[in-house]
Amino acid sequence: MAEGGADDLDTQRGEIAAQLKTPLRKGDTWYLIDSHWFKQWKKYVGFDSWDRYQMGQQTVYPGPVDNSGLLRDGDVMGLKEHLIDELDYILLPTEGWNKYIGWYGLVDNQEPIARKVVEQGMFVKHCKVEVYLTELKLCEDGNMDKVITRRFSKADTIDTIEQEMRKLFSIPDEKETRLWNKYMSNTFEPLSKPDSTIQDAGLYQGQVLVIEQKNEDGTWPRGATAPKSAGASNLSALPKTSPSSLSNNYSSFNNRNVKNSSYCLSSCPSYGSYGQSEPGRRGSETPGLCGLCNLGNTCFMNSAVQTWLSV
Repeated sequence: MAEGGADDLDTQRGEIAAQLKTPLRKGDTWYLIDSHWFKQWKKYVGFDSWDRYQMGQQTVYPGPVDNSGLLRDGDVMGLKEHLIDELDYILLPTEGWNKYIGWYGLVDNQEPIARKVVEQGMFVKHCKVEVYLTELKLCEDGNMDKVITRRFSKADTIDTIEQEMRKLFSIPDEKETRLWNKYMSNTFEPLSKPDSTIQDAGLYQGQVLVIEQKNEDGTWPRGATAPKSAGASNLSALPKTSPSSLSNNYSSFNNRNVKNSSYCLSSCPSYGSYGQSEPGRRGSETPGLCGLCNLGNTCFMNSAVQTWLSV
């Protein structure tokens, strides 16, 4: 533990200043440090050039890293809600954290608050330290009343969760298992992609996951496939459209003369077929085209075609 010489304090200042400039990279691990302890350390090493009148004095010595101000009462890993970066805590990469622990140590009965860097954004990607983890409720298929709560990063995979559940419920290595999402009392969905992350799988805070063990006879307690909920749509009941019919419709559309004012797809009902009339319209007037049928994503093109027809 370095408590004393000016050279030691200069070294600490320089090394931590460099660590604070480390860019975020997806998958890296960063650590939270209570801002109160960090400010005390800054005074001790004279981190800010305008605040060095107490530099090196034992009255401002910070002691072991203490993150108690970030933790919920009685929970050594649970963070208080609504913590703010740089106001309540600072973030430091693994190398910087290891330096602090080497210099000052960590308060007894505290665990390092390690967090992963995850990638966010649908179109414009950016990296962010995932301070608050996703809390999942884990249970076994045969005993769903016994629920164990664990926290995971959005970057953790389904396989990571499964391995953790195998340890929690003491499942032998030779036993084959699979995971289920439990949405309601009798609604389950299989988690069949072990490489998917929590974020990709759409798991949310408080989600219940069930682990199932294969029977000795090779069958599964929950059956071979996932039961469907009553409200689930039956995709097999939807009409099938062959690629040839789509291409034929497209060819038919492409070969027509769009400047012909009498144009209308044969499959679309004419305006008059709806049996409606507008108030004040004279019976001798013939209504125009009501619209064109879409062939896939052709709604914008259809709008343009209708505009041309009125020219």
